[in-house]
Amino acid sequence: MNHEYFEQAKKQYEKWGISIEEAFEKLKNVPISIHCWQGDDIAGFETEQQELSGGIDVTGNYPGKATSPEELRNDLEKALSLIPGNHRINLHAIYAETDGQWVDRDKLEPKHFEYWVKWAKKHGLGLDFNPTLFSHPKADDGLTLTHPDQDIRDFWVRHCIQSRKIGEYFGRELGTPALTNIWIPDGYKDIPSDRLTPRKRLKESLDKIFDENIAETYNRDSVESKLFGIGSEAYVVGSHEFYMQYAQQNQKLCLLDTGHYHPTEVVSNKLSSMLVFNDLLALHVSRPVRWDSDHVIIFDDELREIGMEIVRNDALDRVLIGLDFFDASINRVAAWAIGTRNMVKSLLYALLLPHNYLKQLQEEGNFTERLALMEEFKTYPFGIIWDYYCEWMGVPVGESWLTDVKDYEKNVQLKRES
Repeated sequence: MNHEYFEQAKKQYEKWGISIEEAFEKLKNVPISIHCWQGDDIAGFETEQQELSGGIDVTGNYPGKATSPEELRNDLEKALSLIPGNHRINLHAIYAETDGQWVDRDKLEPKHFEYWVKWAKKHGLGLDFNPTLFSHPKADDGLTLTHPDQDIRDFWVRHCIQSRKIGEYFGRELGTPALTNIWIPDGYKDIPSDRLTPRKRLKESLDKIFDENIAETYNRDSVESKLFGIGSEAYVVGSHEFYMQYAQQNQKLCLLDTGHYHPTEVVSNKLSSMLVFNDLLALHVSRPVRWDSDHVIIFDDELREIGMEIVRNDALDRVLIGLDFFDASINRVAAWAIGTRNMVKSLLYALLLPHNYLKQLQEEGNFTERLALMEEFKTYPFGIIWDYYCEWMGVPVGESWLTDVKDYEKNVQLKRES
């Protein structure tokens, strides 16, 4: 890249007291938890393959998806080579490796994730975890932890307890605590006649799950809300209000998924309220288009607002950022690269704004200058700074990463058996 252009751009920011070097140093230490399930369309590696269920759908049939743990890890390595920073990988329980033996989910153990831990150690990665409460015969009717059948509820309780133990194993082995996040699909397609009883059952199930003593040094627990899903359009048991209060009462993390709210409701506006009452928050960043469709995230207004809310509130170490999108209509490695680079980009954009001065203008009631500056910074030479950051971090600059993906697709992905 042209370093003369970079020096000119740098001076424009420096006149506002913004240090590019300090921004780079901060950003390189912010890990994004990259979801493994983009690479194989949430298929997983269970020996008894299940149909995707739980209000989740992946559309498209782009060739070259990963069909084995080795292929998935290779694809993740390729994606990580295109993304600046030091990041984490987020796993679901269905990505266990059981040496061809059927192990039901309530019997999963840390040993079934040993290969993931060895790989993570080799590449200096942290691991996060999620119990998989969908795509299973005991979730066929869309109910798990709230099921009227006690035996089914108990099965899923055991699965979640085992998942927390696996998260603890990750944290102990890798020296960085895992985030183990619980999301359930439970709800009803049409208007329920009883909203309270399922929520009482959910609280009872969660209480049993968290009663198991797991070292918080190694594992952090979070609960994830949702407004609606396919097959649960009228009512979801685990609403935002339910989980926000449960997390607050039980000292668990509340995880906000950017696709899980009304189309006109944005997560960026929730962060400051949540940060007043919580030491830590967790995010799953996706992009809804009219509904929770989990499109690859783009550098749009809401993503920039999320980055700004995290940075301007000095919360880079208080908001655990994970991603959650899945698109099978485009190259899956490219999807990771596009989405994760955009998440990192939004944080860099936020780090290059004069937040203290803008806050001062607001306190003084000087809304004219505040608005003017916020608009002018939108066309500052941010792209040049981003390119330099990528070069500084040793990853492809600009769109040149796409050449790497095309080569990888031709030489690796398209040679796989579908």
